[in-house]
Amino acid sequence: MIRIRGLRKTFGQRVVLDGIDAEIRPGAIVAIHGPSGSGKSTLLRCLNGLEAFDAGSIEIAGQLLSPGERPRSELARLSGRVGMVFQEFHLFPHLSVLENLTLAPRLVRKDPRLLAERDARELLALVGLGDRAASRPAELSGGQKQRVAILRVLTQGASVLLFDEPTSALDPELREEVREVLRRVARGEIAAGNVSTPRTLVLVTHETELARELATETWLVKDGRLVVGST
Repeated sequence: MIRIRGLRKTFGQRVVLDGIDAEIRPGAIVAIHGPSGSGKSTLLRCLNGLEAFDAGSIEIAGQLLSPGERPRSELARLSGRVGMVFQEFHLFPHLSVLENLTLAPRLVRKDPRLLAERDARELLALVGLGDRAASRPAELSGGQKQRVAILRVLTQGASVLLFDEPTSALDPELREEVREVLRRVARGEIAAGNVSTPRTLVLVTHETELARELATETWLVKDGRLVVGST
């Protein structure tokens, strides 16, 4: 599902990713650990095309990424195959929860509005947010926003899901509700979209207990290098 070869990324004179080689099989759940500034989040952003890299290659969900900036059309294709959940939610503030969840199915997959809304309402009910479909993100708690963000990436129908510290921006009492949603996504209990292969999850987290519970593989990134992992 993911093959990384010789991945290198610099910011000015600073080497952030220094020749990473790795492979992830379909259906795997990979937890990535490492100190702050080690390159973990940059690696995720390279995988979903948000960050251009300087050397090497990435093959992900059947799409080959090369060094340099990518055209908008390539990013559009990639967004239907690879989804990402950020630390800070990144929901559209001017749209309701329901509109946030139905935007990708309607625009990318061309799902009819009623079908997209039905699927979104079913997902919201699964995570205890069935009564918040009409709410705007500003009306939600941090834990509720992150649950919606996880559902939104599921509605894209992506076969690869990337999570960048999905619980780190939350108060401790709100983290468990998001952890439970992540557990259920990992077990396949919460899903959306027509994905023909098992979903592959890559999770950057400092929560070692959660990573130990969910992951089938654990990587350690240190000083831009993959010290422990699949090569």
